[in-house]
Order: sequence, then C-alpha cells, then structure tokens
Amino acid sequence: MFTPKWKEEAKHLAKGARKFVHYKRDLLKPDRIAEIESRRSDLIAAVKSGDRAKVDEASKQLRAVCENALPYEKPLGWFEENVEVMFVAIVIALGLRAYYLQPFRIPTGSMQPTLNGIIGKPLPEAEWPSFPQRMIELVLRGRSYVKVVNDRDRHIAPNPKGPMGLDLRDVQKFHFFSRGEMHFTDSPPLTLPAPVNPCLGAGMINALGIGSRNNWLLPKGTVICEGTVDTGDLVLVDKFSYHFRKPNRGEVFVFDTLGIRGIHDRSGDQAAGSHYIKRLCGVPGDTLSIQSPDLLVDGRIAQEPGIQRVIRGQGEYHINPNGYGLASPEGGRGRSLSQFLARPQDTLTLKKEARQGMREYAALGDNTGNSLDSRYWGPVKEFNLVGPALFSLWPITTGHWGFIR
Repeated sequence: MFTPKWKEEAKHLAKGARKFVHYKRDLLKPDRIAEIESRRSDLIAAVKSGDRAKVDEASKQLRAVCENALPYEKPLGWFEENVEVMFVAIVIALGLRAYYLQPFRIPTGSMQPTLNGIIGKPLPEAEWPSFPQRMIELVLRGRSYVKVVNDRDRHIAPNPKGPMGLDLRDVQKFHFFSRGEMHFTDSPPLTLPAPVNPCLGAGMINALGIGSRNNWLLPKGTVICEGTVDTGDLVLVDKFSYHFRKPNRGEVFVFDTLGIRGIHDRSGDQAAGSHYIKRLCGVPGDTLSIQSPDLLVDGRIAQEPGIQRVIRGQGEYHINPNGYGLASPEGGRGRSLSQFLARPQDTLTLKKEARQGMREYAALGDNTGNSLDSRYWGPVKEFNLVGPALFSLWPITTGHWGFIR
C-alpha cells in the first residue's frame, strides 16, 4: 500500500510484457522475443534501483518494442465485426440447443388442454377479420388465415397407410417448418399451408368428400381448405436435467421415436426422426393399468397432480370427461396392430432391471381420447428420452405461457 504509483505501473507493465510473449509466442520471431525479454529485464532492474527516470525510459522502450513486435494488422471493418459477432452467437445458440435447451413445436392435440397442438378450424373468408387484426392475431396468438383453391382437375393418389387411404403426408420445409402435401396421380404434389391434420380441420375433409364422390377427382375450383390454423405451443425442452436426476412420474417430457416399432407401424415414414411430447405416467418397475377414469400404478390410483387433473376431468380438462380411457379399436387405423392397454384386465409392466439405456417408461397424452401413446405402442426406452418440457415460450395469449406443469 506504500509502494509509489509509478513503481506499481512499471511492475504491471513487466507482467503484461511476459503475458504478451506467452500468448503470441507462435507469431513472434526469436529475435523479437529476445529483445522483449531484454527490455523487460532492464525495466525490472530500473525498478529495483529506485530511479524513476530510468524506470520511465525503460517503460517507454518496452512498450515500443512490444507494439512493433508483430506486423501491422488492419482493424476489422463494421461488416467483418458484425459477421464475427453473428457467427459467435450462432455457435453459442447451437451449443445451447445441442446440450441444454431445445425448442420444440407441439404438432398435435394429444396434450390438450395442458399444451396446444396445431389446430385447424373452418371459417369462410367472408367472415375473416381485417388485415391488421389478422396480423395482431398472428403475432400474439400464432393464428393464420388460410385458403387454398384447386387450380386444375387433379386425381388424388391412393396410399393404404395414409389418412382415408390417400397419399397425404407431412414433410419438413427448410428443416424448420412442417407442412402437408397432397399427392396426385396426374400432377405434381400440392403443398398445404399446415400439416395434414390441421388442414383436415380447416375444411379439407369437405374437399376429400367431394373427391370420394368423383372417383377421387378434385375438380378445378374446389376449395381444398379455408379457415384458421393456430400454431402449436413452442416449448423449451431441458436436455440437461436427465443427466443428473431420474425422470419423475407426472412430468411432461419429450422423447424421440427411434426404435419404437408400434409408432413406426402406425405412422410409417412420418415417424422417422420425429419427437413426441407426452406426460410421463410410468417409470421403471411400475405396472400400469386403466380402470376408467383412473390410471393405476401398481394397483393404486396415481396421485401426481398432472395425472390427477386428467382423472378428475374438471374445468378445461373436461375435454376428457371420463378421465383415462382404454386404447380404442380405431388406434390401429383398421389394421391388425398390437395394443397394450385395450381392456380393463390389461397391464403394462415397465422394465427396471435392464442394462443402461434399456429401462422403460410409459407416455400418455393428457387428451387421452385423442392421443396415440403407450396404450397403443407400449413403453419408451431410456435411450429415447430427450428431457422434460420446461417452458412454454409462445404464443403468449393462450394461457399456457410460463413453466409447464
């Protein structure tokens, strides 16, 4: 505390010169390194002598040799600086997505009313609100107004695995946007403004009715869909927690469909590389059964709050007035597919004593009457788990914004 300020500054300069040599050693020529070390030694000797004039001169010499040690580099311009900042931001965002938080769009209504999927409803164009109002709804509610009119005569292509036996499929556009496609036998595919199921809700079911009466010919001028499409909730998935804790029964979680044969048998190519979001209703060692409206775990009614809301079916959860239901015969889409919880006496026992990654979990949708889940295709392996759904980020006016329960 009693050392003169000029001595402190000289000592800091000597330390800085040493760090400079360490950091830039691969760029400095040997003679430059030797010169810096020599000037640094002169400064240290001057400090020890207590002669301020010598210290000032040695400091001046050391600064000069450090400043001239490297070739002159042109400073970055505004464009280069902004590109560098954007690149760093992208790297950070990709790192967060890969290891910590991943955004996930709810594609279906299987988790309603806890979370909204993409919902389509018919609405004639004459009843649409003004353009400014539609823009406000798009920003705050994620609602789009869509209308598609067939511009030529087209024959819809058949596909036994598709909805209604037709070649209707969901595809990814630009790796971010999910859109439906209607395929034809006599023309290129038609891209729909939303996935297939919401478009069916937005009036496409009526267009298909016209096609069925005309040997699957859609005449020119047919309105394929006309109405509203509400975007699914955008949630952040916590990909970090399951590395440090066990998944908890009752929480909402996301998993991939890799190797879940029952999903692939029912959804075909659409299941490849996809992710589902459900409520985790069974952990390794549990035996599940359904005595509607109750979900039983080891013969006792599950008491977790999220599961209880579905069982009671009160308020907005009246969407399922009978609580948890058994798998319906329609779950196999008319094909002979195995089901796990289709009768009151059926049970689903989840493996606990298994090698790492092969322990089993059960996933059920809160909208149990409209959810393709473990009742149909069985358990989820541990290696499929992505993480718990943490936060509903957007839209902000649906009542779901905030932490997910």
